[in-house]
Order: sequence, then structure tokens, then C-alpha cells
Amino acid sequence: MAAGEATTQLDSYTISERASLILGALIRQYIDSGEPVSSLWLAQHGGVGLSSATVRNIMVELEQNGYVYQPHTSAGRVPTDQGYRYFVDRLLRTRKNSLSSPSVEARLRQAVSVRDVISNVSHELSVASHHLAFACMPRATADTFEHIEFVQVNKATVLVVVRTKKGNVSQKSIHLNETVDRLTLTQGANYLNQEFIGLPLRDVRAEIIKQLRQEQMLYDQLRSRALRLASTTLEDMEPANQLFIEGAGFLAEEVSDCEDRVPLGILQTLLTMIESKDLLVKLLNEYIDGPGMTVVIGTENSTPEMQAFSLVTSTYFDGESRGSIGIIGPRRMRYSRAISAVDSVSTAVSRVLVAQTTPPRNDKQRKTERT
Repeated sequence: MAAGEATTQLDSYTISERASLILGALIRQYIDSGEPVSSLWLAQHGGVGLSSATVRNIMVELEQNGYVYQPHTSAGRVPTDQGYRYFVDRLLRTRKNSLSSPSVEARLRQAVSVRDVISNVSHELSVASHHLAFACMPRATADTFEHIEFVQVNKATVLVVVRTKKGNVSQKSIHLNETVDRLTLTQGANYLNQEFIGLPLRDVRAEIIKQLRQEQMLYDQLRSRALRLASTTLEDMEPANQLFIEGAGFLAEEVSDCEDRVPLGILQTLLTMIESKDLLVKLLNEYIDGPGMTVVIGTENSTPEMQAFSLVTSTYFDGESRGSIGIIGPRRMRYSRAISAVDSVSTAVSRVLVAQTTPPRNDKQRKTERT
């Protein structure tokens, strides 16, 4: 190694800046072409400023230490997941924070509720990244009960309307086995609004179940009926980690029998997970509990069905709690573009949601702040 040459320590192997430069050029070319990269190509076109023989020796060194491999004897090299990891970690260390896209932010601001914003995010992110994109709602404990209303449709049918603090609304039409007048319905809704306003939805559901189990409640028909109506509606409300997905067609483009592509069977398994959503949410929660950007590459995934893919995800903040957005794509993805897209959209959705949940300041507040 030349005097003064910088090195970077990774596990027990010290990778030189020359080796790092070659590895980066190899990965970028492999992402572009999908073909093994030769030492001759790197020497002539990789911008490394080294001879073919020197590049070849460093490639052997990288292969011996698990950063690249040679799929065929006469072929060039391709990156391993360890090589991708080194490449991505350098991207994450050197990247600048992405700015929110004004056009994306403007489109998201047209949504009238948190749910609408998040459902639009998956589309925006899929378009920006050219990969399958997902967006998860914040956790249920962050949303709170605000109001319930019982609307009499006819003598035996009631429309139950539940509204949360975040503006999410659930409506359910329920047929009763009895005739109930409007006054009784209003009294029941008033009881629930006084009892549960401002409480987390999860706590409201738990308390309703608890009260329904109490024997004395059986003798209070007004409260019992109101609790049953509310319980049925709250059970049907979407869970906090509701998942919105768009761009599954991009995954189909990666299907191939080639070694570094996605086998059809693996794709079918992932599409099944996407359809069920609950399983995919559970899987994603392994990686999105912490704030900020997370990149999971290939075999770093704990689920075998996900090991043909990479995951790029980031959290967003709505003023009270965190949700997550991200993309799922092949290991041979354009990580720089993917990271930039996820970072930019997460910034945009945070700005939009915080603005939605922050009440506007009046003139008196502004005057107080200035003084």
C-alpha cells in the first residue's frame, strides 16, 4: 500500500481506498448492465486510474474476502451481498439529506385525511423509484377516539360513524333485532363520547370489551346497546399498520432463471405475502422500528422469501408518532436512486402530515410569540 493511502476497516479485513474505488466502479457497472465486470473493463472505463494487472490483483483480493465472486471461470466478477453492503454503507455515510420534492408535496397536500395521504405515498414512491413501494400507517395507539354518532337509517338499521383525531372516519351499517328510536341512539352516542373522547383507539376497544363482560351491564340496556354498536364498528376499522402497496409489476420485470435474478417461485411467494398484507407488515416491522433510513440487502433478510430482494425504508413523523415508507426491489437495484427517492418522499410526507395535525396560529398567538 502506498504511503499515506487511506483505508477503511470492515470486520477483520482492511479494504484500501483503491480496492474501495474498484469495488464501487464494479457495482455501478454491474447494476447498469447486469453482466459480470472484467478487470480489463474497469481499467479502461472504470475511471480507477490503474493498470489491468493491478485491477486484476485487487479483484482477487476482493473475491478472497467475500466482496465479489466469479460466476463462471471465464467471466468477470459480480458483487456479493457483502459487497453491496459495503457500497450502500458508503452511500449512507456520504449522502446529503434529500430535499422534499415540491411537486410531490403539493400532490400529497390535496388529500383530506392521513389515510389518503399515506395511500398516495405508495404511488409517488413507486413512480420515483421504479420499484414496488409500500407505505404503512402510524401505529394505532397514536390515533385517538374523537366522536361517534348513531344515525337511524330506519326503525331497525343504524349507521355507526366513528371519527378519530387524525381525521380517519369509519362507517358501518348495522341491523338491529329491535326497534330503537332516535333519542335512545343519541343518548347512547353521548355516553360513549363523554366516556372515551381523547383516548387511544386501542384503549377504547379494550375498555368496551371489558365493560361488555361486566354482568351489571346486561341490565343497562342503553349503555349495553351503545357499547355493542361501537365495538362492532371499531373492530372493523383498519389496523394502525395498514399497508398500502403499489408497483408490483416492477417485480415481475426481475423474474428470470439467471443466478442474480428473482426466481418465479420466490416472486409468487412474495406476491402472496403482499395479498395477505398482515404477514408482510409483520416482516417489515422487524426493520422499521427505529427512526431514519434502513437498508436490508438480500441474505440479511431473516425471511427466506425476501432474500432475493433488498429493502430500502425510512420512517416519517406525523407530529405524534412514526410510520414507515419504503421500496422492495432486486439486490441489483440502483441504491443511490432508491435511497434518494425514499428519503425525499419521507421528508415530504412528514411535512404534509405535521402541517395537517398542527392547528393554525391565530394573530394573538403570533403576537405573544414575538414578544
